[in-house]
Amino acid sequence: MKRLFNTAPNPDLLNLWLFIFRIAIGVLMLIHGWPKFQTLMLGNIQFADPIGLGPGLTLGLVVFAEVLCSILIIIGFATRLAAIVLIINMAVAFFVVHGSDPLPKKELALLYLLIYITLLVTGSGKYGVDSQLSKKRR
Repeated sequence: MKRLFNTAPNPDLLNLWLFIFRIAIGVLMLIHGWPKFQTLMLGNIQFADPIGLGPGLTLGLVVFAEVLCSILIIIGFATRLAAIVLIINMAVAFFVVHGSDPLPKKELALLYLLIYITLLVTGSGKYGVDSQLSKKRR
């Protein structure tokens, strides 16, 4: 019973969870971004332009965030930097693209936004490239 109500985090379980969490959220966003990547590669650029950058540039930035940054998060490399890019991406999705939509329509963007803020705060954990690079620097 003491373990259930203990508020101190278990570092080993926390690092294991961050590893699983990073891979799961990275793969889910990668699946979300892959069709956009294919659209970009085909050159069939018909994409929303919510902040006035042009459909091509907007699609390119979204693909950069949802594909490349997801891969970085999966491997735990530059995790906080990748999380910042994805926070911006999800903030635009939530506040601008779906800003006037009801909550159920924009809920997924909000969940991803909160997840990426969590990764910004926690970093990649012990089982990521960031941790290995940090050890080498010490």
